[in-house]
Amino acid sequence: MQSVPSVHVVLVIANETLTSQAVHDAITGHDNKTRFFLVAPALNTRLRHWTSDQDRARMAAEERLERCTATFASLGIQVDGRIGDADPIQAISDALALFPADELIIATHPERRSNWLAHRLVDRARASFGLPITHIVAAEQGDLAFDRAA
Repeated sequence: MQSVPSVHVVLVIANETLTSQAVHDAITGHDNKTRFFLVAPALNTRLRHWTSDQDRARMAAEERLERCTATFASLGIQVDGRIGDADPIQAISDALALFPADELIIATHPERRSNWLAHRLVDRARASFGLPITHIVAAEQGDLAFDRAA
């Protein structure tokens, strides 16, 4: 009896960094037996959150997610995605409930610019989810892999 090759499932959580070269390289660096689920949290300002104005944040996250999934699909990479909760830990938890993963990739801005790192997201995710986690840092400027294709 021939065994069916197992699919490795990777959950990627990223906001503005979703379209970075760092995320592009992390995903394209896996083999073709890997399936990806991208989560783009709909991050918002405190004022807009308090006034329940989520539209801009959701639209921005959706636009990044659509560009990303279309690009990877055109490369033959198995990728799905969704907009996630503004709280990245909650977004990860929600995604894992729908899409059990073998690995988690967290993409952030550099430390001096990253709210997620200031709130210890990577450490908190390691403590909460029990998955291998890869933390990638997008370059400060000019790191938008998906903006090159026009």
